[in-house]
Parts: sequence; structure tokens; C-alpha cells
Amino acid sequence: MFSLTSRAAALLALCVVVLGAYVRIHDAGLGCPDWPGCYGQLVGVPEASHEIAAAEAAYPGSPVETGKAWKEMAHRYLAGALGLVILGLAVVALLQQRPARRLLATTCVVVLAQATLGMLTVTELLRPGIVTLHLIGGMTTLALLTAAAAVSMPAGANWRLSQRPELRPFVLAALVLLTVQIVLGGWVSTNYAGLACTDLPTCHGAWWPAMDATGFDLTRELHMDGDGQPIGGTALVAIHWAHRLGAVAATLGVLLLAQRLLRAGLGAWAAWLCFLLLAQLSLGIANVLLHLPVVLAAAHNAGAALLLMTLVWLLAAGQPARERRVFL
Repeated sequence: MFSLTSRAAALLALCVVVLGAYVRIHDAGLGCPDWPGCYGQLVGVPEASHEIAAAEAAYPGSPVETGKAWKEMAHRYLAGALGLVILGLAVVALLQQRPARRLLATTCVVVLAQATLGMLTVTELLRPGIVTLHLIGGMTTLALLTAAAAVSMPAGANWRLSQRPELRPFVLAALVLLTVQIVLGGWVSTNYAGLACTDLPTCHGAWWPAMDATGFDLTRELHMDGDGQPIGGTALVAIHWAHRLGAVAATLGVLLLAQRLLRAGLGAWAAWLCFLLLAQLSLGIANVLLHLPVVLAAAHNAGAALLLMTLVWLLAAGQPARERRVFL
């Protein structure tokens, strides 16, 4: 039951991550101008005419958009439910001295940080640096829960992976490259730079387009540069192009790992990685050519999360039992 619940928690975290992306893509991150409630309501959002009038009087300059408010609150409710599940798992793991107890204790700390970042995301008006940290926190939570689920599997379930220690450097390298790419993708999303380049494989017809490094100022406000002026198009191009270059590096890392898995007799894992990689690349291309339809943009985020889960599982499940104390 503990193993099953651990896997269910990882899947729930995946849903929270994807829903968060959906909220961001819909520009609903400020659907509620306060936190943790919505226009002062902890349950539901203002819908009746008198509720809307009272909410807009209490929060002038923040007109009520019910659809966006519900999207934001749905994400908060689901994240809250995930937090309770994680706390329950951590308590049980500590009481029963489960192998995943340190991973789950760490996850609890990350979740507390995530709650703080969620609040700052609203109060700081979607400042890109904070929103990106919030995304990184969500992916970190997902990775930790995936690792906890992997080490909580019944004895022998991961035997074939644990007998291939030579694969671990390749898994780790692919994981590092993917992590960098996820961070770059988050920076693209939080700066709304997904359409800074609308042609493929070049950008504005150039293999090395005009770019401005001010796009990577982590302290600036949304849509502004470090001097408080509207951010230029070349800065957004730099953000977008860095993500494309990261995609090349991550693709090579995952393909090399897939080749090593195939040689090690783990063809199913290699096929699954190649399938996820092909789907992710296809979604990235489609998002540019089709101008970021919501469904495809959310699916692209889900693809990154699934690749992360797969690599983390390979790394955690591939640890021999005698070395898991070090890993944990």
C-alpha cells in the first residue's frame, strides 16, 4: 500500500505541474490577486453579482474574471491536496523506517518553500525570477516523489536496473542536461517568449539571430528590463534561442542514454525514452508553427515532466541496495 500510494503521489504531482502550466499559459496566474484565498474567499471564487461587486471594491484595479479565478484556485486546491498526501507519506515513512523517509522529509521542506513561492508569485505580480523558481520547485517535488516511489517498490522490482551500474553516469548526464533545459523552458514560459521566433529551424531567417542578454536578468519585473523599461524583442529572442540550443544538448544526452540502455538489454526503457523524446520535439515544433495553442503548450510541459520522471526513476531504481543509504 505504501508503494502504491507513493506512485499515486508522484502522478498527482505530475497533474499539479501540468495544471500549473495550464494556468500560466491561460495568463491566469493573477486570476486571484490575493493568497491563499481568492478575493478574500478561501472556498470558491466570487460569482454572484454582489460578490463580484464586493471583491472589486476590496481589490480595486483587479476586476474579477471568474474563469481565470477558478483555474488559479483549482491549482491551489490540487497543490494543497498533494501537500497533505506528502505529509502523510512522510509520517508513515518515518514511523516505519521506510527507505524513502529522507526523500519524503526533503519533499516536505520543498513543499513549504513552494507555498512561499506561490504566495510571492501573486504578491510580486508574476516576476519572472520568482515564477521560474516556483516552476523549478514543482519539478523538484515531482522528482523527489518519483525517486521515493522508485525506492519503495517491492524487492526485486528494479533488479535489472540495479545490476547495471555502468549506466548511471549516462543517466546522470542526461538528467543534468534535461534539468537545464527545463529551467530554460520555464524562463521562456514565464517571460512569454515562446513566439519570439516563429520560424524553424532558424530564427527570423538567421542561424544566430540578434540577441540581448538582458533577457536573463533574474531580478527584473515582468515585461520590463533591469532599468524598468519595456523589454526589447532581442532579449526575448535570446531567451527563446537559448531554449532551442538546450533542446539540442538534451536530445543528444537522452539519445546516448537510450543507446546505452539498448546495449544493456533494456530495450523497453530505451524505446520509452525515444518515444517521449520524439513526442517532446514534435510538440515543441508544433507549438512554434501553430503559435502556442493551449493544449499543445500544456502537453509540452507534461512531456518534459514525464522525461524527468523517467530519468529520475532510472537513477533511483538503478542504485544497488547497498548504496541506497548514500543516495537517500
